[in-house]
Amino acid sequence: MSTKCLTVTEFVLTGLTNLPGLQVPLFLMFLVIYFTTMLGNLGLIFLIWKDPHLHTPMYLLLGSLAFADACSSSSVTPRMLMNFLSNNHMISLVECITQFYIFASSANTECFLLVVMAYDRYVAICKPLLYPVVMSNIFCIQLLSVSYIIGFLHPMMHVSLLFRLTFCKSNVIHYFYCEILQLFKISCTDPKVNMLLIFIFSVFIQSITFMTIIISYSYVLLTILKKKSEKGRSKAFSTCSAHLLSVSLFYGTLFFMYVRPGSGLAENQDKIYSVFYTILIPLLNPFIYSLRNKEVIGALRRIINTK
Repeated sequence: MSTKCLTVTEFVLTGLTNLPGLQVPLFLMFLVIYFTTMLGNLGLIFLIWKDPHLHTPMYLLLGSLAFADACSSSSVTPRMLMNFLSNNHMISLVECITQFYIFASSANTECFLLVVMAYDRYVAICKPLLYPVVMSNIFCIQLLSVSYIIGFLHPMMHVSLLFRLTFCKSNVIHYFYCEILQLFKISCTDPKVNMLLIFIFSVFIQSITFMTIIISYSYVLLTILKKKSEKGRSKAFSTCSAHLLSVSLFYGTLFFMYVRPGSGLAENQDKIYSVFYTILIPLLNPFIYSLRNKEVIGALRRIINTK
């Protein structure tokens, strides 16, 4: 049995669907989505880098979120696109674990970036006079560094524990990327320790970060309602509503995937949840944060007029 387990070093990703007639339409649809995602996120990063008016903590954080979204989408979508047009859906164990690590690191980093962004809005709206002192560029960079360090260190624990597993039940992953829960299903080693740690850390990280965000925006909302200036209320509410929409989409799908108990019916919906947080959220975020943001639109106009 052990010899058989050691021979499984490659897996087959079945993808979103096995129906031949849907492969090309799905390829074209997700190609447009990926192109738009990269254009939106990398374009936003370029805009923030290019325009001096956007060299503030808020936009530094927004650029970092765009980078995490670009990494998240790029870890999953290109492989999925290739599989739509190819008969060879094989992926090696090393490639599989690497794909999981890049995606998990990006998603973890995004959790902490959203917390820092919520704190930034709390200080800007609730303590405006202290904002230049509290949210200096140096402190902002320190918060970003901590977010990325924690985001990239945490998945290393789950990756190291993956190497204790052997695979002999099957080498077929009924998914469109190497999602860690799917790997547990085909393991011939008992993955209970892995699953327990995934659940504990998912509950801890998602609950703590989500509650911190909600508390921050609760104070922000109370402060906005007390503002006498209609213009000030409108601007603050517009910025925070975009942040809250992004938070709701991101955490909603993560809670469904990693915190809720599994069930047969729910497992059939996992692909939909995964498509949402791996592909659609990185697509939506740059537009959620930019379309109603006058500073970003103004920066875009200045660059267009300059050229």
